[in-house]
Amino acid sequence: MQDAETGKGRCMSMQAMQTLYDLRENNQLCDAIIVLDDGTEIPIHRALLCACSNYFKAAFTTLLHNKNETKVQIPGVSSEMMHILINYAYLRKLDLNKNNVFDVLITADYLSMLGALEMCCKYLENILNGKNCIGILLFARNHFCTDLAQACWRYIMKNFIQIAQQSDELLMLSLKDFQEIINADNLNVKSEEIVWETILKWIDYDPEQRKGHIVTLMKCIRLGLLETQFFMEKVKDHPYVTSCEESRPMVIETLKFLYDLERIMHKNGEVVTPEIARPRLPHEVLFAIGGWSGGSPTNYIETYDTRADRWVKIEEVDPAGPRAYHGTAVVGYNIYVIGGFDGMDYFNSCRCFDPVKKIWKEIAPMHARRCYVSTAVLNNIIYAMGGYDGHHRQNTAEKYDYKTNQWSLIASMNMQRSDASACNLNNKIYITGGFNGQECMHSAEVYDPELNQWTLISAMRSRRSGVSCIAYHDYVYVIGGFNGISRMCSGEKYNPQTNTWTPVPDMYNPRSNFAIEVIDDMIFAIGGFNGVTTIYHVECYDEKTNEWYEATDMNIYRSALSACVVDGLPNIEDYIHKHRDKLMEEKRQKMIALESQRQGTLNNIPTPPNPPNPPIPPNPPENVITAAHGNLQQLNILQQLNNNNDNNQVVAVAQDPALLMEMDEADNDGQ
Repeated sequence: MQDAETGKGRCMSMQAMQTLYDLRENNQLCDAIIVLDDGTEIPIHRALLCACSNYFKAAFTTLLHNKNETKVQIPGVSSEMMHILINYAYLRKLDLNKNNVFDVLITADYLSMLGALEMCCKYLENILNGKNCIGILLFARNHFCTDLAQACWRYIMKNFIQIAQQSDELLMLSLKDFQEIINADNLNVKSEEIVWETILKWIDYDPEQRKGHIVTLMKCIRLGLLETQFFMEKVKDHPYVTSCEESRPMVIETLKFLYDLERIMHKNGEVVTPEIARPRLPHEVLFAIGGWSGGSPTNYIETYDTRADRWVKIEEVDPAGPRAYHGTAVVGYNIYVIGGFDGMDYFNSCRCFDPVKKIWKEIAPMHARRCYVSTAVLNNIIYAMGGYDGHHRQNTAEKYDYKTNQWSLIASMNMQRSDASACNLNNKIYITGGFNGQECMHSAEVYDPELNQWTLISAMRSRRSGVSCIAYHDYVYVIGGFNGISRMCSGEKYNPQTNTWTPVPDMYNPRSNFAIEVIDDMIFAIGGFNGVTTIYHVECYDEKTNEWYEATDMNIYRSALSACVVDGLPNIEDYIHKHRDKLMEEKRQKMIALESQRQGTLNNIPTPPNPPNPPIPPNPPENVITAAHGNLQQLNILQQLNNNNDNNQVVAVAQDPALLMEMDEADNDGQ
């Protein structure tokens, strides 16, 4: 049963509406009768129907209607539909199901009952799935339901992979409608292989009538983004392609591009990225916010465009100033920045950034100051746990409700933890590792919000402070951190069903105090501190291959940052790489610079000093000082090219023992 939203367009109380409904049911005070094609007569109150239907208002108030005539003929409407909509007029409720919703919508549109029409559209929007979304899109367009059509389109763009696997409606689309979908820039596909395979399925549905469209459909694929082997074996030599002479120019263009790609460093002049190699738009954007860089906290923000594999500097930084060792959380489109440290103060303050309006605002402060805080979001409630207030490592935790703008305390954890990491999985909050003031920890615990209770789970295989954890494919993944001796590249994952930890492949770079997020169904590890210097390296883990891959480095080196992912931004183009026609030239310049660096020919480019590492409030224990000197003895001069092509630079690793003793860390905290 669909009910009108409380307070939206309601002019009478439910009790008053029920009274009027009962009067109509008993044919009391009725002043008109609706007559249907099958002879059904329905008594009604004219004023009430006029209030919710322009059709009835016109029928009862224009000069064409005789005021003394009580019977009004309504052609083309069934008795069932009329009773449903009469009930809506009196009670503002619709008895909708998947079998009647289309007929109710058509009838509501015919009778100009806009409120009922909107409720039908909302119902259809809520039942969208991979099997019915295309049919609902076509229906919405045919009946000029613009908002519903846009919602269907967004759903198709975001969930195309699922739709391609499940939908029979997709195969029955006309060429024009099918082409519109697969050619869209915001089609959410990690690989163009999926688009090619979907084209083949569409043609195979009626090969004799459709195989002649192969060239038209090939123009919708970013052929230059296909793996060379896949293009050669699956596309170029496919019978639909080889039997079509018109496909030859496209095949030749793609082969030429793939050949030029291998020789891109030897090209003279600027290389323009052809349309066949320009990536589509992402549906999610990763924000990396704040941290420690160049010896001080920063309010620098950059976003990661997964499709272009580029980081983009964002100008709308927090005017309140920088912070590091903070947490971030996303509710809707809003990004919340929780707690942290600016080199002087430990924050209980929290900030909120609206990336749609590009506005920062202050929200209610936490009950406790929390540097090295762990944050998580569950059911749109933000949780902040543990941390360091400048004096004590904390076991307290609290939650924030954005609707009331209030923090409230929840049950305290079993352990004091700062520099830990938290995530949510299966409606519970997990927190792992951290530092308790004496040692790096390997314990972990889980919070059940229904019971308001923390429970210890199996200990991790390694001690980890400055660690990052994330929920991924029904496991809690714990990556990197500091074990009291060195920064780690190892990881492990927790299975809630068996209460066990198992190892995962090592990252390329050891790191602590880095950001972690899942985007494009991969885990991204971002920045951090490697035991010697702050880094800007980024890598990603794909469970399907069980491997880590290098991604493009951030624009600046930083640790103690936090990252979050915002999905479905309406203004997503403000946060992605805008010059998609220059991607190949950027790649060429980077490859040339890397090759020059490898050959040791960058003598004309000055090497800036290594960024000082951020201070840690407590004094480092002896084992960390010993480890720092050990790292120093093994130190080689390493140079990495900053991937920001507007600011190419080489960063040298620091060799100052004092800086190494300061470290960076987050509670290294107890370093």
